[in-house]
Amino acid sequence: MACTVCMNQEGKPVKMRKEKDTMGELDVPDDKLYGAQTVRSVMNFPIGGIEERMPYPVIIAMGILKKAAAKVNMEFGLDKKIAEAIMQAADDVISGKLYREGHFPLVIWQTGSGTQSNMNTNEVIANRAIQILGGKLGSKDPVHPNDHVNKSQSSNDTYPTAMHVAVAMELRDRLMPGLVALRDTMQAKSKEFEKIIKIGRTHLMDAVPLTLGQEFSAYAAQLTFGVERVCATLPRLHYLALGGTAVGTGLNTRVGFAEKCAAEIAALTGIPFETAPNKFEGLACHDAMVEVSGALNTIAVSLMKIANDIRLLASGPRCGLAELLLPENEPGSSIMPGKVNPTQCEALTMIAAQVMGNHVACTIGGSNGHFELNVFKPMMVANVLRSIRLIGDGCTAFNKNCAVGIKANEERIAKIMHESLMLVTALNPHIGYDKAATIAKTAHKEGATLKDTAIKLGMLTAEQFDKWVRPEDMLGPK
Repeated sequence: MACTVCMNQEGKPVKMRKEKDTMGELDVPDDKLYGAQTVRSVMNFPIGGIEERMPYPVIIAMGILKKAAAKVNMEFGLDKKIAEAIMQAADDVISGKLYREGHFPLVIWQTGSGTQSNMNTNEVIANRAIQILGGKLGSKDPVHPNDHVNKSQSSNDTYPTAMHVAVAMELRDRLMPGLVALRDTMQAKSKEFEKIIKIGRTHLMDAVPLTLGQEFSAYAAQLTFGVERVCATLPRLHYLALGGTAVGTGLNTRVGFAEKCAAEIAALTGIPFETAPNKFEGLACHDAMVEVSGALNTIAVSLMKIANDIRLLASGPRCGLAELLLPENEPGSSIMPGKVNPTQCEALTMIAAQVMGNHVACTIGGSNGHFELNVFKPMMVANVLRSIRLIGDGCTAFNKNCAVGIKANEERIAKIMHESLMLVTALNPHIGYDKAATIAKTAHKEGATLKDTAIKLGMLTAEQFDKWVRPEDMLGPK
């Protein structure tokens, strides 16, 4: 365990210690808690750098499950002093302290089972526990990364457990606050705009009237259904693979280990996790992760439609539709003075596109589980977590910086509506479709109003027109 001195990438001296794994001895930076297997992964997968590190929520989830496993293992005979040191070390992982200090350097692009990140966690927790107990870093005494920290576990069941725990926590803490807040704002706007009658549009062309509130009610409903879709995935997401070990049989565990661990993880997170009823499914495929990604993808579709509608309705200010007035947050052009753009809409639509791409990658990964193990795990969870983060943050920003401040340009809305030829639809029950179409086409050709044209063609009187063509009477069934 003698220490040497090496030079880092900046040319500065770094004190090193020797650590061994089953393939030999390696130098490990003496200020880091990881060991030889982590160093070996750093050497073999120099892909992407710090930007591609294993997602923070996965590391936190690994700390949670290691703490839970140590507590359960203590019930099954693991030395109390060792188990408590492991749990204390796991708390340092859960707090994020050890992640911030650089003890988890591995990237997403490694073995597809996440084995190297599981061992990174085992080594860090073991060495931190050794520190707590006054031992020597790298000695594996009195705490061994495999025999103690990884006791009754395999990377094949711990990593998928961390996937589910991380995603469930992020859905609760990162996605739902922003998504629900935006939904609530859309509901409030629907109420605020319920008496503003405007022209509808289908095929991007003039249609019959509706209220601006009715238009916004669709956006609120889309987001409500998005919340419901995510919630519908949770029963499968709450199943944990821990206890399946290598292939799902539970080799090297004790009866009750899986159930007790799930209960401990549920207690630590406040989420109703339970042991997966079929561990073979939990290891070999990740349909639950694809299902969550699918719900996120559908939300992205909704957000794309909502943001596009809002920026089109706000187009202008003089040469577009200009039915909505959006908050003016920043200058929009480096050359056109006074220009302001719908930037929050643009950010949200870019997010939607990225989430759709993330779902494609997750779908491919989920479809490629072979025999007893899916080996696309890190990529899949990284994409799902990125989608959660982007949608959650994007909805929060869009709500605060755009949606809350949307105003109706009532003068413009009224002008456009009264100029619409499709108000003629109200005449169908009285004079028939063909005569109503003649009025509309003639009015459009001659640049005249519907009323003047109808009177000119002798199809109805001014009094009849005023009685029958009333936008406020065209908002629902009779």
